Amino acid sequence: MNEPIPALQKSRKEKVPLSLLWVGATIVLCAAFALASVPRAFAQGRDQTQGQSASAYTAIIQNVFDFIQKHYVEEVDPKTLYEGAMTGLFNALGDPHSSFLGEKDMADLTDTTQGSFGGVGLYISKPADAQTDGKPPYVEVASPIEDTPGWRAGINPGDLIIQINGEPTDALSMDDVLARLRGAPGAEVKLLIRRGAKLEFPVTLTRAVIEVPTTKSAMIGNTGYLKLITFTPRTVDRAKAAIEDFKRNNYTGLIIDLRNNYGGLLQSAVGISDLFLDGGAVVSTKSRIPAENTLFNARKNTAVPADIPIIVLINRGSASASEIVAGALKDRGRAYLVGEKSFGKGSVQQVFPLDNKSGFKITVARYYTPSDVNIDKIGIPPDREVKFPEFTDRDAEKLNALIAANRIPGFVESNPQATGAEVQRFAQQLNREYQLDQSLLRRLIRNEQNRTVIAPVYDLEYDVQLQEAVKILQDGTYGALMRTTKTLKALQEEAAEDAFPLAS
Repeated sequence: MNEPIPALQKSRKEKVPLSLLWVGATIVLCAAFALASVPRAFAQGRDQTQGQSASAYTAIIQNVFDFIQKHYVEEVDPKTLYEGAMTGLFNALGDPHSSFLGEKDMADLTDTTQGSFGGVGLYISKPADAQTDGKPPYVEVASPIEDTPGWRAGINPGDLIIQINGEPTDALSMDDVLARLRGAPGAEVKLLIRRGAKLEFPVTLTRAVIEVPTTKSAMIGNTGYLKLITFTPRTVDRAKAAIEDFKRNNYTGLIIDLRNNYGGLLQSAVGISDLFLDGGAVVSTKSRIPAENTLFNARKNTAVPADIPIIVLINRGSASASEIVAGALKDRGRAYLVGEKSFGKGSVQQVFPLDNKSGFKITVARYYTPSDVNIDKIGIPPDREVKFPEFTDRDAEKLNALIAANRIPGFVESNPQATGAEVQRFAQQLNREYQLDQSLLRRLIRNEQNRTVIAPVYDLEYDVQLQEAVKILQDGTYGALMRTTKTLKALQEEAAEDAFPLAS
């Protein structure tokens, strides 16, 4: 979560950290200069480091900064040294969620949380180094933004972007990746996507103006369907408006869809939870400084009455603020969770402006659900697991052949108004030719159809997780299921007991 806070006051005596730069001397004069001058510049700093104090290291960094400014063979812009030092400082934390934000990064962050930007519509993450299993640190898609080029191309959470315009992404920094994905609307970006172990396919995306979305809503029979796409300052008001519309339509149940919701603002997540909880804990944040620990409670009087059953949909693209909402409603016994285990991001970030343009984002706390559980790198398990059909290695080979043949885009282009029956017949034909699951084929066809139109609010025909949620609300089993659910703390304790059984 990135929640802007007031700018820090800059000290007149502020000392700027710096990444140490080593330059090998190539002539005798340079070598002699290094031996003679460096000790004088750093002698005091070396003595101070004996106590390992922070001020001693700060003094050394200041001395190195000044030394480079005066003696490097070429003149160096102080801003370049400053930004390089700040980048190295945050990289040293080993935390992918903490980073220095240059002018462009700061602007991008503001665009993402408040406005719009030119891009492809993908939320991504990237390991800083090679992973423990030896795999290259490729870019991973956390979730696509609905109705954007990336979403319409059928890119899924968990997909790896292994090339951008022919350039491998493992050697690129996150800044480099963002610079290549974002840019002027209308320009093409060519990606190579890896899905699973063997499936690889090219995707060409045309950049568009990405408006930060918030919610979508509709009625499914007598059930209100509320899709929360991300958590911005507008999300709570949009959700309230949707709930009022459900009331006018005499809704008897509610489905909250948090799938592929990467997160957003902490206050927005608390505000959404407040619509469904009648007082009590929503989430707590705990930091190194006990005085900064905070408990967020819901207010009395909910927007949704207690007798309205609620089902929450989650998947591995549900992260951060969306996990706060799912965890609060689960721990408080207010909702039944359907889908797949969530992503598992249980930390809180704040953005600190340093001046009018740059700043930094840093992890300041971890959040805990009402049962006092942190789900970082663990995720939230659903009460009922429902997965979309998965493909085998053999399926991957067949899918590669199908994609290379361009059969599905060709069918959609030739049949822009294809009926459900026509789609079914085409899926059956592809099934005979490629021996792939028909439900998977129909979903691929539907994804291709949605590339050129505004996607429907929901797709009950192909969405097996949504189908299950509707079924639970309609078959009368919701009450019995809720009596068997467990808090996240109880689930984690059971898991610990299973891992370390007591001696008998």
